[in-house]
Amino acid sequence: MEASSTPRVTCAYLNMYVGRNVMIVGKVNQLRGEEAIIDADGNITIHLNRDSHLTPGNGVQIIGKVNPDLSVKTLSTLDLGNSVDYTLANKVVEIAHQHQDLFIYPAEHKPQGF
Repeated sequence: MEASSTPRVTCAYLNMYVGRNVMIVGKVNQLRGEEAIIDADGNITIHLNRDSHLTPGNGVQIIGKVNPDLSVKTLSTLDLGNSVDYTLANKVVEIAHQHQDLFIYPAEHKPQGF
């Protein structure tokens, strides 16, 4: 099995990763049945799975696949509580994209050591 990265993204980067898995840190703004709206430097619609247990107002880490409409289908969620530093989370995304050679590689690329 080849390794691939799960890049950290915010709303602004979703269009670069359609069809790929990503990691998002954001604040849960709204829950509507099997969907959530999170704010990750912009609103993102998240399609939840049965294992997702989110709390409005809390931070969340989502790992999921970006759909063509830029919504995200959840693979896993992690409730981060209510004391998340979103400025720091967004800065990590910016740095990862500024230095993609260190943090992000395509699915078909195999990093050294694997």
